[in-house]
Amino acid sequence: MKKFAPLLILIAGVLWGSMGLFVRTLNGQGLASMEIVGLRAAVTTVALFLFLLLFDRKLFHIRLKDLWCFLGTGICSIVFFNFCYFKAITMTSLSVAAILLYTAPAIVMVLSYFLFREKLTKRKLLALGMTFIGCVLVTGILSETGSVSAGGILVGMGAGLGYALYSIFSRYALEKGYASLTITFYTFLIAAIASCFLTDMGKVAQVTTDGAGNLLFCLAFGVLCTVAPYLTYTLGLQYVENGKASIIASIEPVTATLLGVILFHENLTFSGALGIVLVLVALVLCNDSKANDA
Repeated sequence: MKKFAPLLILIAGVLWGSMGLFVRTLNGQGLASMEIVGLRAAVTTVALFLFLLLFDRKLFHIRLKDLWCFLGTGICSIVFFNFCYFKAITMTSLSVAAILLYTAPAIVMVLSYFLFREKLTKRKLLALGMTFIGCVLVTGILSETGSVSAGGILVGMGAGLGYALYSIFSRYALEKGYASLTITFYTFLIAAIASCFLTDMGKVAQVTTDGAGNLLFCLAFGVLCTVAPYLTYTLGLQYVENGKASIIASIEPVTATLLGVILFHENLTFSGALGIVLVLVALVLCNDSKANDA
């Protein structure tokens, strides 16, 4: 499994990269940012509950003293991160929201250095720098002069902080022996409960059940953009350092850009193509087993 851990994290990044497509559609149907957070958390919780109920009920067991780990992943990360990210998508462009979100790898790397004694190697720092520059080029933020408000920047950076905290809190849960399924289930159970106090879940239910098409769309949003990527990311995190994992997951904005080109015929500029190359090279640097400690 260790051999495939980076691939699992890469898959998570690709699936997360498709999230903007769902968010824009749901926002167009009248759901606000926090309501989309609640929908995502609720669908994920129900799907994982049914899966664990049928296949491995032992994974429901957690120790009360470890509840803080799941409060961290559920509220400090998922609720806070998703609200900020979805709000940033509505306040700015998808590209600006994505690049602000990807302040997360730097935050993860610094926090992991102090909390888990992960090495800040030259290779990691080089990969981090290439990733950030690549994301800037991919999203085309440099060409969007004067279009980003101070509020949009602050909300986007809040998304980066919340995103980073998932790696931190889930690492603690992994070290306490919890399976990735357990971590993901309780993360979204707590996020769903918290969302009930912060949004109109009746409106969420109304949109979700407004025809079979809407129901399938919401289920796809929960499974493809949440259940699958969080499971693969958390599983991969057992074998990959936090800092490296966050850089590998930076394939997300590249995926979002390519989806825009393929599905919506958006233009891919030279700088965007160069950015994609830089991110891919950074991924190779992170996974060069012959020089992991350089």
